[in-house]
Amino acid sequence: MFEFEIHHRDGRARVGQFHTPRGTVNTPMFMPVGTQGTVKGISPQELQDIGSQMILGNTYHLMLRPGERLVAAHGGLPGFTAYPGPFLTDSGGFQVMSLGHMRKITEQGVTFKSHLDGSLVELTPERSIQVQEALGADVIMAFDECPPYPAEREYIQRSLERTERWLARCLAVKSNDQQALFAIVQGGVHADLRQQSLDLTLPYNTPGFALGGLAVGEPKEEMYPAVAFTSERLPENKPRYLMGVGHPEDLVAGIALGVDMFDCVYPTRTGRFGYALTDDGRLNMNSSAPRTALTPLDVACDCYTCRNYTRAYLAHLIRAEEMLGPRMLSLHNLRYLHRLVERASAAIVAGTFSAWASEWSERYFKGKVPAWFSTALHHGQQALPHVSRESHAPKMNSN
Repeated sequence: MFEFEIHHRDGRARVGQFHTPRGTVNTPMFMPVGTQGTVKGISPQELQDIGSQMILGNTYHLMLRPGERLVAAHGGLPGFTAYPGPFLTDSGGFQVMSLGHMRKITEQGVTFKSHLDGSLVELTPERSIQVQEALGADVIMAFDECPPYPAEREYIQRSLERTERWLARCLAVKSNDQQALFAIVQGGVHADLRQQSLDLTLPYNTPGFALGGLAVGEPKEEMYPAVAFTSERLPENKPRYLMGVGHPEDLVAGIALGVDMFDCVYPTRTGRFGYALTDDGRLNMNSSAPRTALTPLDVACDCYTCRNYTRAYLAHLIRAEEMLGPRMLSLHNLRYLHRLVERASAAIVAGTFSAWASEWSERYFKGKVPAWFSTALHHGQQALPHVSRESHAPKMNSN
């Protein structure tokens, strides 16, 4: 049911398909984030029109409001939201980090103060799985502890060991074989801790694996060696999910290193703040340049926004604080990321990914391509090594 097939490779980048009960998705792919059952400002039909394949929802938020029972009464998230395709639900592990001032962690689980009314809410591995089964997503995530950056090595080690124990508890109570549970590899930016987490996690042989504990504030010079290290040690025949990552440069670098799935609020949040994503970088619609421009945001883009509106009109909407402006920018930004992944996939199929990514980055970074990005592309073109369980190469930060 959750078969994963790789059809093309170019270096470590790969194009494949992941089969779920609600349909087959093409990888690599970017997943729009619908934290509370909606991708902000975008209708389900628009998501389908721009090529969205799988939507992310969040266990913690949906558990608090409207509650998983109401969602289940609609037949799960597809019936509740009217988006008919596959869903993935985050277990609530990210809130363990992001709500650090409002929670207490024990071996049993996490006790939160609700961000809505301050009431105490307990989320355990068992409760997370119970809620995710009621939400009815195709892919569910193991409940994990996501350390912040920076954090003490000792804390990161304790958290990854606890994450493994929580994974065992998640699998022990999981009862719905129509859902694929992905395990999450932690370890921060430390090679030896990443290896320890891999050694603890891989024996569970879950249908897919996530790279967790990254994009939480660390510099990209530390993040991408961790991505490379972890990705090349994950099973070749399982999808790899880099959690919480969605800047254009991160998608290209992650794809180069063999990542298959991404998600982030970045495209819609950026749109709400008045920015548009393009191959020339981020366009500020509050600046003076777009105010009289009679061209679309992107002449190569096929989204509804670019087919119908000029930069001048969109800049007017943003300045006038008309709700259509952020909506249209969000729609374009999502389509831009989907198109970016589609172009990367086409280059992988053609065997020209490295050249395409280099050309794209020269334009995107305006000729000043950062060293971390070039290193990621170079690493992605190297032959996959035979990695032993004890190997720690390539070198990463272990301080």
